[in-house]
This record gives sequence, C-alpha cells and structure tokens, in this order.
Amino acid sequence: MSLEIGTDEEPQHFHDELGDHVGTRLNWLRAAVLGANDGIVSTAGVVMGVAGATDDSGAIVIAGIAALTAGALSMGAGEYVSVSTQRDSEKSILALEATELRQMPETEERELAKMYVEKGLTPATAEKVARELTEHDALRAHADIEFGIDPDNLTNPWHAAGASMVAFTVGALLPLLIVAFVPDSLRILLTVLSVAAALALTGFVSARIGLSPRMPAVLRNVAGGLLAMGVTYVIGMLAGTSLG
Repeated sequence: MSLEIGTDEEPQHFHDELGDHVGTRLNWLRAAVLGANDGIVSTAGVVMGVAGATDDSGAIVIAGIAALTAGALSMGAGEYVSVSTQRDSEKSILALEATELRQMPETEERELAKMYVEKGLTPATAEKVARELTEHDALRAHADIEFGIDPDNLTNPWHAAGASMVAFTVGALLPLLIVAFVPDSLRILLTVLSVAAALALTGFVSARIGLSPRMPAVLRNVAGGLLAMGVTYVIGMLAGTSLG
C-alpha cells in the first residue's frame, strides 16, 4: 500500500487502496498479528524455560505442544468473547437509538443538527443536513455521528477469533519445530535468532497495518520477546537446579 499523497493537479489519497469496511479488516488483521506475536513469544518462552531446566528433548517438545494448544484455544476464545461483548453493546446502542427516533423524532433531528453545528456547520446548513440525513436513514446518521457505528458492518467475533487462533498456531510452530528438530547444541541459539527474526516481521506488519513508523515497532517487538524468553530461561534454569 502506497502512503504517498498527491497534489491538487495529480490527486492521490493514501487511503485509496483501503477500500470499504476498513474497520472490519483492521479488526481481524489486528487479531491475526497479535495472535502470531503471542504464539511466538509465549511458546518460545515455555520451551526456553523448560530447556533451561532440562536437556530432555521429549519433555521440551511436549511442553511446547501443550503451550501451542492451550494458547491457540485461549486466544480464540478470548477474542470471541471480547468481540462478542462489543457486538452486543453495538446492537443494544442501535436498539436504544431506534427507540428514541420512534418516540421523539423531532428532538432527535434537532440533536443531530446541533452536533453538526458543533462540527463547524452554520445552523442553517446543519438543519438542512440533519433533515436530509433523517429522511434518508435516521438511524445510520445518528449511529455514525454519535457512536461511530455502521449498522450494516458490526464487528464480527468469528473473524477475530479465527484469525487470532490460526495466527497463534502459525507463530507457535516456529519455536516448536526448532526445538523438535534442531540438535541440542544449536537449539538455544537458533531459537533466539529465529524468534527475533519472526518478531521483527510481526512488528513490521503491525506497523504497516497501522500506518505507523516501522523501526520503533520492530524494536519494541523484538526487545519484548527476547526479554520474555531470557527471563523464562533463567527461571527454568534456576528451578531445574533447585529441584533437580
């Protein structure tokens, strides 16, 4: 996606390629990036922690599989519950607003005009806009300006849950496969390097989706993930020493 902005002579908008229903797509893309990032960090943290406690490859792989399974299901369920709650709230707000429009339409039209005046329109223009929007689709007009809700494009919990669960699984597979197939002598080093590279990628993607600077996002992602792995490895090593 290009972020270049044109001129009046050669117009070009940065959002031309975003298309319709941007909020919905950004919602499940956010869930996917977050899921992948959590899959990488949490599973790598678990296998690194167990690796710090024992050299038993079987135990490390089993711990990684358990972390992947529990994490993917938890992420999917968490996203579903969270977004379902948001969707229920949106539906309740729309129902209440529809009731207000039925019971006091004139008051609601005056309220709409007042909000457009607050946004900078003259009272006469605001009244005209409010009247025309009310005649066209009163509920949509009020939902948009008052709550930022599109009645035809409510948040979808299944999209967010599916994206998050699949992305978590894909992210978690990286450290799990390395632990399972890489020789013991290279396990820790390759896990750290591959996880750092994967975190850099998810940080870059999240920044690109959010149209924000790439480098700070990449550095935050990599630093946070490596810190988490380092802490769990040290704790696992200390636990293995004391319990062993």
